[in-house]
Order: sequence, then C-alpha cells, then structure tokens
Amino acid sequence: MLFNHIGYYSLVLGLIASVLIFFLSLKSYKLKTIDQRIFLISSLQLFFVLISFTSLIICFITSDFSNETVFNNSHTNKPIFYKISGTWGNHEGSLLLWLLVLTLFLFLFLINSKNELKRYRILTVTFQQIIIIGFFIFVLTTSNPFNFLFPIPIEGLGLNPILQDPALAIHPPILYVGYVGSSLIFSATLAAVIENYISKDWAKNIKIWILISWIFLTIGIMVGSIWAYYELGWGGFWFWDPVENVSLMPWFCLTALLHCVLVLEKRELLKSWTIILSIATFTLSMCGTFLVRSGILNSVHTFANDPTRGIFILCFLFFLITVSLIIFFIFNKEKQKDYTKIHFFSKEVSIIVNNWFLMYFLSVVLIGTLYPIFLEVLTDHKISVGPPFYNKLIIPFLIFFLLFMSVGPNLKWIKEKNITNKFQLITLFFISLIISFLIFIKIGKTNLINTFLIAASLYLFMVTIKDFFSKELHNFSKKISHFGFSLLILSILINGVFSSEAIFNLKVGEKFTFKNEKIFFKSLVKKEKENYQSVIAHFIIEDYKKNISLFKPELRIYDQPLVVTSEADIKTTLFKDEFLVMNKIKGNEYFNVRYQVKPFMIWIWISTMLLAIGGILSLYNRLYEK
Repeated sequence: MLFNHIGYYSLVLGLIASVLIFFLSLKSYKLKTIDQRIFLISSLQLFFVLISFTSLIICFITSDFSNETVFNNSHTNKPIFYKISGTWGNHEGSLLLWLLVLTLFLFLFLINSKNELKRYRILTVTFQQIIIIGFFIFVLTTSNPFNFLFPIPIEGLGLNPILQDPALAIHPPILYVGYVGSSLIFSATLAAVIENYISKDWAKNIKIWILISWIFLTIGIMVGSIWAYYELGWGGFWFWDPVENVSLMPWFCLTALLHCVLVLEKRELLKSWTIILSIATFTLSMCGTFLVRSGILNSVHTFANDPTRGIFILCFLFFLITVSLIIFFIFNKEKQKDYTKIHFFSKEVSIIVNNWFLMYFLSVVLIGTLYPIFLEVLTDHKISVGPPFYNKLIIPFLIFFLLFMSVGPNLKWIKEKNITNKFQLITLFFISLIISFLIFIKIGKTNLINTFLIAASLYLFMVTIKDFFSKELHNFSKKISHFGFSLLILSILINGVFSSEAIFNLKVGEKFTFKNEKIFFKSLVKKEKENYQSVIAHFIIEDYKKNISLFKPELRIYDQPLVVTSEADIKTTLFKDEFLVMNKIKGNEYFNVRYQVKPFMIWIWISTMLLAIGGILSLYNRLYEK
C-alpha cells in the first residue's frame, strides 16, 4: 500500500517538474541562454518517473492487491519473473514505461547536445516537454496505474497466460524505445526548422537518434515475431495482424528517413522530405498508441478497451500534427532550385526512388489496417484484411524495389557516368534469373511472378555479397545491414513460396499421411505445473527415408484466469522448421492438428539480427566520431 502512494505522488511530482522545465525553456529561448536549472530539473523528472515505475514493480512483486492494476493483472501464484514483466504487460503499466522512456530520451539529449546550437537545443526541450506533459496528463487522468481498491481483494485476476512468456517480457520495452525515439526526432526536427538548422551538421547529430529508434524498433518487431511464431500456433512469422502493422509502418518511415538523412548529410538536399518523414514517423507511432489503446482493434496485442483513452490520444495527436504542419509551412526555407543539383544516374536518385517504394508499401499497410475501421464506423459492417490483399498489392512492386536496391549502392554521389562493375551486375542478374527458373522447373511450379520475385531477391543477395569483396573497406556497417536485408527478403520469399501445410483431426492411436510422411498420434500425458495443468501429446513422424522424429505439442490449462493455450513443438534445422501444434475439439476425443514444413525460418531471425547489427555498428561509429 505504501509503494502505491509513493508511485502516485512521484508521478505528480514528475508532472510538476515537466511544467517547470517547459516554462524555463520558454524563458531561456527568449533570453537566448540556457538556464542551468533545466538540466537539474530534468534529472529530477527522470528520477521521479523511475521511482514511480519501481514502485509499481514492487507492488506487483509483493502482490499488493490494493493497487487496481496489480489486481487486474496478477495473482499470488504467478511466477516472480512474470510478476515483474506483468508491470508493463498491461495498459497502465505500459504507459508508465512509455513515460519513463520519454523522460530518459530527454535526459540523454541534454547530455549529448551540449555542443549544438543553444536555441535549437532549448526548442527541442520545449517540444519534447509538450509531449511529456501530454502523456503525464493522460496517465494521471485516464490510465492511473496507482488507483486504490477498497476493500482490498484477497486474490488477483491474473495475467493473460499468452503474455506469460520470456520473449514477450522483453518485447514491449524494446519496442517502446523505438516508438518513443521518434518523439525526440520529431521535437528536434521542429526545432531545427524554426531555427533554420536543417543542415549537414544537424543531419550528423540527428542520425544518432534515428539509428537508436530504428535499431530498437527492428529488434522489437523481430522478438514479437518470434514469440507469435512459437506461442500463438499460427505457424508463421507475420500474419498482418493490425497491431503488427502499426509497428511496421513507423519502421518503413524510419528506414526511409535514415537514407534521406544520408542524402542531407552528403549533399544537403531533401530537407523538406526529411522534415515530412520525421513528422510522419512520430505520427504513425502515436497512431499505433491510439489504435492499441482505444479498443478499436481486435488483436491479441490489444491492451485496453476504453474509447475515452483513445479519444484523448487522438485529440493530442491532432494537436501535435497541426502544430508541426503550421511550423513546416511557415518556417521551412528549402529552395526548390536545389533539386536541379540532382542527376538521374546518382545515388541520390536511387535513394529517392527507394523511398517512394517504401512509402507505397507503407500506404498499402496503412489502408489495409485502417479501411476495416472506417468501414465499420460508417456502415457497421465488419471485415478483415488478410494476406491476399497485401500480396497482390506489394509483390509486383517488390520485384522492382529489389532491383533498384541492387543497383543503387553501386552508383556515385552527384552523377554517375559509368556504373561501378557494370559487367558484374549484369552477369549476376542473369545468373540469378537462370537459377530461379531452374528451381521452379525442378519442383514443377511455373508461377511467373514467383519466379521473377525469387530471381530479384537472389540478385540482391548476390550483389550484397559482392560488395564485401570490393576494394572499398569503409561503410562496413552499411554492407552488413544491406546483406541482412537481402537475406531477410530472400528467406521470407523462399519461406512463403515453398512452405507446406496439413490440417487434420486425429485421436490417440490414429495415423495421417501427408505427402511422403506418416504422422502417428501415439499418446497423451498430463502433468501438474506451478500455475497451470499441462497436457502433452506424443506424435511420431516418419519421413520417406524412414527417419523418425518425436513431437511433443502441449496444451496448457491456466486457472487464473481460466485460459487454454497451445504450445507448438518446433524442430529447427539449418534449412527448415517442422512445426506441429494441436487444439482440443470440444465434445469428443479428437484433436485438431496442424503440421507445417517451413523452409529457411531460422534465417529470417538471423538476417533480422544482421540488419540490426549493421545499425548498431553504424551507431557506434557515429558516437565514436562525435
């Protein structure tokens, strides 16, 4: 109970600190000097929010059911690890974590920006404080994690068992760093626009924050994808779930922004486009917050079902977007004639074209996510947008995107008279095309789109490998990221084109034949665990070479709350995953069984990590140079 009060009043003190920083920054901007108290109060602000978050963790650990958040999301029998992770595995706790990351980013910016323009620095603090104050008000008025319950319940309702997983324990914090990082990019961009500071020097500094946000968002999406793969029983790494989509959209924007800032740094071009992408990235991050917390989306990720909360975020987002657009149109001073410096065959053009592709992919995902929402509001008709929609609109353009990505890094800045290693690029293109055709002829498939798609991805993969053997030793981080992306796309496409699946009903003692494999349901074993009952099935799978594998998919029956989850058994090798999951059919002794063979699954995770590692190396180089 004590820590419940400490947590609440620490939040109030944090809000007071935010208001003080805001007014001090306005005063400093007018006087053109930085009030040293800003740094001190910012430290106190971070300290108060940290105390508040720590207090909530202690409430969860001690099962303090006088706290409504703890009561709704925990119980005494829950393992300690999930008591701690349950702190942010709910709406109120996740927003408190969000607020903590917001204040941390501001504190780090104040430390890292001592050598930058004073007025720019002050304005960045001002805009960031507007966002922080908005979230403080949001948390304290609509999402207070320290609401008091009386009489005090004896036991809590428990945490959703789906959320009781090590991967999901780290997934939200990592993802939030990526989301919240966009707020600082947003604030710094608006400040730079007002101060006419959009320049090469600014690009070098802002790239650090873009990289941080991009790295964490990449890793966060990957961890969430891994969790969904083995926990939800869907048998794949991406399902175009609406909340998956709202994390992918800012990633598209951040990727485009990262390359756009590169052009700004090298050639001092694309200033307006950089500003727009910075605003768009933050907007999409906030939209994701609105959609997840409004109850609009029907998703396993959804934290809340309270329209009031969603309306607050929507109004706050509308205010921020309006302010940012006004600033953009009034203060942006980029000259249109600067674009005459861009030549068609140059690295600048390749980056612009790739940005267009990324924005198109973003638009497809945005429409696919929001259209069902607007349709339901206007007509009360519910629909779901699935993979066929995205595949039809994305795949044809993906081929050209991959081809542009293959050629772009081999172009020079300003103007390219002769493409580097032109003969090698042409040779690799035809090799990849031949290999792709041979593969599809071998397996007896003649889908032309898939053939060219695999060929384009294989071409990009070969080109990125070639780049490692070039005489240019610099930009190693870029080469790692590009190689990781090429391997990721190739792995995803091979996985999508060549996967196989069988869904059938079996009872103990029965067999099922799938292609050249025999699946035998041998037995069931029941076990008592710490906070659930386990039903483990034993399946024996024999392939055409008489090799035998034992699969042990599991059903877990939780008491608090009463939920049944399916745990897949996955056999992972270097080139394929075998995936088996089961669900009980009510009213009889049969189980619904899903068996899948998924090629190159492990390479999807490896390539994503390579993508992030490239970003980490680039960040290290930037910090080292600074």
